Amino acid sequence: MKTSLLTTSLLMAASVLCAAQVQRAVCDETCSFESQATESRETVNTVTSEAGYAVVSPVGRGTVEMIKQAPRLKTLEGKTIALVGVSFMTKITQAEIKRLILAEYPKAKVILQDEIAYCGVFPAPGVRRKSNEEFRVALKERGVDAVISGNGGCGLCTPKETGACITAEYMGIPSVLIAGPGFVDQAYYTALNNGVPALRVAEYPGAFASHTPEELTRNTREILWPQIKKALLTDITAEEIARNDSRSRGDIRDDIYYGTLEDVNEYFQSMNWSDGLPIVPPTFEKVQEFMRFSPVSYDETVAVLPVAHRNTTAWHVAVNGVMAGCKPQYMPILIAMTKAMGDPAFRRTLASTHAWNPFCWLNGPLAAQLGFDKGQGQINEAANAALGRFMNLALMNLAGYYVKQDRMGTFGYLMPWAMVEDEEACRAVGWEPYHVRQGFKAEDSTITLASTLMWGNNMAPSTLDPEKIMELLAWDISERCQFALGSGKQFTFRTVLMTEPVAKILASKYKTPQALEKKLITESRRPLKERAFANYYANPGGTKDGGEHNLRQYTKHLSDTEDAKETKTPAWYDSSESTMTTIPTMRMGMTAFLITGDSARNKMQTMPGGGFATVKIELPANWDELIKNLE
Repeated sequence: MKTSLLTTSLLMAASVLCAAQVQRAVCDETCSFESQATESRETVNTVTSEAGYAVVSPVGRGTVEMIKQAPRLKTLEGKTIALVGVSFMTKITQAEIKRLILAEYPKAKVILQDEIAYCGVFPAPGVRRKSNEEFRVALKERGVDAVISGNGGCGLCTPKETGACITAEYMGIPSVLIAGPGFVDQAYYTALNNGVPALRVAEYPGAFASHTPEELTRNTREILWPQIKKALLTDITAEEIARNDSRSRGDIRDDIYYGTLEDVNEYFQSMNWSDGLPIVPPTFEKVQEFMRFSPVSYDETVAVLPVAHRNTTAWHVAVNGVMAGCKPQYMPILIAMTKAMGDPAFRRTLASTHAWNPFCWLNGPLAAQLGFDKGQGQINEAANAALGRFMNLALMNLAGYYVKQDRMGTFGYLMPWAMVEDEEACRAVGWEPYHVRQGFKAEDSTITLASTLMWGNNMAPSTLDPEKIMELLAWDISERCQFALGSGKQFTFRTVLMTEPVAKILASKYKTPQALEKKLITESRRPLKERAFANYYANPGGTKDGGEHNLRQYTKHLSDTEDAKETKTPAWYDSSESTMTTIPTMRMGMTAFLITGDSARNKMQTMPGGGFATVKIELPANWDELIKNLE
């Protein structure tokens, strides 16, 4: 907290804030507190001669209680130690750790991953995961005294391998995670979010996948091993535990800070509550205005969102809506968006170093009623941009995803954006809009959350032949796979954007988006050799430097596991061969087709990424009256 600018105002505002908290404890949202608080704040403002704001917290309360971790071991001699995890060259590092343990502690027993059940991600509260239960049983049956897990070298594998440590700590078994630079904090907060206050981490010096076997072995011996011993043999300190004593208490509507606009922005940034751009100060009065448009009461739980497992109430949703610059009447959309954030289909990729970028789109009459744009340049329009900004702040404050902590994109993230499907265009070409295809009524308003690994690189078909446009789209889809070069999973979700002129041509032959999707599944195939080369040399999980002989073996493996067939050579390949060994790149139901954007332009855009979460937007009973009063 700054002293130069705020000391005087904070001292004088203290009584205001205390009075506000007492007042809120004895009155409901419609009481006269608002005018009293405003009057008090204006008095303080005259003292500082600068505009001041008393603001509330944007962060939900954690729901997971911290466990008391067991004492660390006195020695490894005679102990049973499990070396677990499957990520980033563990075969090399675990073999060396085993050798080091037995060299120094010859009476120890070492169990490797292939001798014990695999744990995986620690389950969220109330969720049961078979792999985790089997891992617990195995630890107990084998009498394991310590767990060493690794190797955390990416945004998805680090939480996965941390799961073994969290599980062990819940069972009273000391543990240590091995992680590369940049993933230590992610491991720590993954454990913290799941109730383990002081995870021990041994930091590897560099990127596992870029080191030779000799370097991996040497670094394990010289750098990791001393850290591992210290982590398992040194008791957890009070200072480590103290980092988690700062949980908020009291009424969620209590003011937590007072200052000028600049002060509030600096404070929120220092608390990691802001994305670095200026925010609108979330005062009680502004948040209260949002609550007028809420279909639920301020203290009703909207969602308990991973990864932080925070209890997010309607109040917290509104606070972040204020900060993002949204209008109060967006509140029903913000609540629906928050619910969608809890859907595993949406959130499962967000931690990855590959940087899935979240986005959303609206369907139904509410989008037009509130002025959201569906045409040219829509994601840059004020309403759409504010909705995207809310998503960015909500991922931090409501869900607990922080860049460099739980969102590990190597090159960072685009700001989330919002679109609207052009349902007039859908009717004009004879296609049902997206939400109707998902089982909602045409008059329902919905929001769909998705994510993508890329944005841009759109295509402008210069043909009126629907078959040729389909082939262009099939080619585009086969090229827009998961990760660069399609080196990841064989099948991925995709969102395909198209403007009305393109949709009209396609609809002349494909009467529904589903019919188009079925045709694309048969046509959007990739040569097996391309797939094998990409998945072998650009596999995100690690190196495969085995030469041409091993590549041929790997190609045979993919041929057997990815449904390779001899098919006609795709139209876009310049080949004298009439047939080619190819693999499919699409599955039914994994592609969302949207008609949107500039209706005067012939454009398409394919965006591969994560799954879809669609939620109906519920309105308060007096919605029509509320909107009429805005006019």
